[in-house]
Amino acid sequence: MKELFSCRQAIKNCAATQTFAIAHLYKEEQTMDMHIHDCYEIYYSISGGRQFLIDNRFYAIEPGDLFIINQYESHKITQVDRAVHERIVLSIHPEYTKRLSSPETDLDACFTSRPGNFCHKLSLNREQQNRFLYYINKITDAEGYGQDILEQTAFIELLVLVTRLTLSNRPSDAGATCIYNQQVDDILRYINRNITSPLTIGQLAGEFYLSESYICRIFKAATGTTVGKYITARRISIAKALLSDGGSVMEAFEKSGFTDYSSFFKSFTKAVGISPKKYAQCSVS
Repeated sequence: MKELFSCRQAIKNCAATQTFAIAHLYKEEQTMDMHIHDCYEIYYSISGGRQFLIDNRFYAIEPGDLFIINQYESHKITQVDRAVHERIVLSIHPEYTKRLSSPETDLDACFTSRPGNFCHKLSLNREQQNRFLYYINKITDAEGYGQDILEQTAFIELLVLVTRLTLSNRPSDAGATCIYNQQVDDILRYINRNITSPLTIGQLAGEFYLSESYICRIFKAATGTTVGKYITARRISIAKALLSDGGSVMEAFEKSGFTDYSSFFKSFTKAVGISPKKYAQCSVS
């Protein structure tokens, strides 16, 4: 498999082939704002030195850390403190893992199991890091006769490894990996508890007895995005999940927290790339 050098290209290839793609990044690619996409993501950090915001949780990124993100979880890289951050990103189409799964082995498990104490981060030991990279190299080095079979076999083994590690990740360990700025964490929790209700900066300021400008400043400094963009991304995540579960476009609009249908339609289409109606049709087909 050809190794890519852009996350955006990997996401595009994944959607086009409905399989998976690998991006190995050595230099800075312009950081995407708070975003969601229709593929699963496995993010492996080689050099560390950043911070991940996934939904409402912060994670420090250290060398050897692995992050598991599904298609409904909004996320963004923040707190860049290195000019170069080496990492490997796998973009995986959900239908591909379903096709490869068996009655005994659900290869979707690491992406679809989200209990309350779930942690997106796995800190791999040296042996686990070597194993992970071994499968990545098998996939990217495969060529000639049987290339597709070798790539698929190595991918299945890699996903089994990741899923086993995810299912054995202890909640006590998971809680210790998260980083919280207490004020921002309280704001994030409040937003997510009230995400389907009208939310404004003024409302947050009144709730936490802080000025609007101060809330905007600390939120942007901690998350790398604005309050408004974060709320929109979270609401689109909810709408996508509702549409994927068979809900109507109007139900997705009403239950995701948007107060204006035109805003919902424009925001969803811009973020996802297709209209809510077309997304619902693709999810059912």
